[in-house]
Amino acid sequence: MKFTVERDALAEAVTWVARALPTRPVVAVLGGLLLRAADDGLILSCFDYEVSARMRVAAEVAEPGTVLVPGRLLVEITRSLPGRPVEFTDDPDGVSMICGEAAFTLATLPAGEYPDLPDLPHLAGTADGGSLAAAIGQVTPAASRDDTLPMLTAVNLELTGQTMTLAATDRYRLAVRELAWSPSPGTGDATVLVPARTLADAARLMTPGEPVRIMLRASGTPDSADAMIGFEAGDRRLTTRLLAGEFIKYRSRFPDEFGSTADLPAEAFTEAVRRVSLVAERGTPVQLSFGPGRVTVGAATQGHARARETVPAEFSGAEPVIAFSPGYLLDGVVAATAGAEDGRVRLRFTSASKPAVITQSPPGAPGGPGNDFRYLVVPQRVQQ
Repeated sequence: MKFTVERDALAEAVTWVARALPTRPVVAVLGGLLLRAADDGLILSCFDYEVSARMRVAAEVAEPGTVLVPGRLLVEITRSLPGRPVEFTDDPDGVSMICGEAAFTLATLPAGEYPDLPDLPHLAGTADGGSLAAAIGQVTPAASRDDTLPMLTAVNLELTGQTMTLAATDRYRLAVRELAWSPSPGTGDATVLVPARTLADAARLMTPGEPVRIMLRASGTPDSADAMIGFEAGDRRLTTRLLAGEFIKYRSRFPDEFGSTADLPAEAFTEAVRRVSLVAERGTPVQLSFGPGRVTVGAATQGHARARETVPAEFSGAEPVIAFSPGYLLDGVVAATAGAEDGRVRLRFTSASKPAVITQSPPGAPGGPGNDFRYLVVPQRVQQ
């Protein structure tokens, strides 16, 4: 095996593919990156029986071949290399990497023990890369990180006609985004649970204006052992097994009516919440107090620091005070105005103890970045 590849292209591919490597591989070979050099370029891939990632880069291949090398080590070495072409060649002790005056020899892993990458499932349809990546970025922060409830660590992905709906929750907030997509002929409606972390990695392969191919194999039920979803854009491909279980009935969680509505400048409000929350201890909320033409953001640590800041706001309603976890509040505001040129956010609620809903304000153009996004968040009680 012998090939040469540009350092920047190699670094980009290695870094992206390595994100799918298992943190603690159950067997050593699963911690490796598979490099396959052929006439059509260099393919880097990894697979741990749950998630697979693959990327192709241009390379000058003198001698085709395949080698399995330690993935994390390859990432660190590649990042450290100077901006010159990198040459890989077979070595009696493994594989050598030469970049300018820098030379490394890597011990290889037994490629024969490495699992075959999964075949792509059936093409379900396509979506615009920019729109899908934005939707993923809006909902994944709301997914739970508690592995004791696997269902809540996933994004619920519904495919209904030409509408795709993504939803995620950790029981304290709920994010939902709808967007258009183009189903393939014969593709029926489906609802699947996609691991949120893997879906966020999939968003990294998406580019605005470039279609993303979405492949799906549900095998009749989401509980099937071979149920899988795949995303492919350009030279990048990622697949993951679907999670078993049934997502919560989330649509009924959104209130139909609200007693109070506030329209806020997103950037100024976000900065105020960030500054004020500096004095808040872990678990301490920020309190929003509304008045004519303004909202006062405040927080305090018992016996210690206090902070407050006023931001212009349009408010109507009978309940002028509500409090939230600053992190949960900021996630909703940032997501609701993602991609908006002049971001304003709308906060609607009925009382200080019932869930509030954050959306873009005013509603964007049909199909716009924030038009079909809703974020429900449970308020916190302020300690008196």
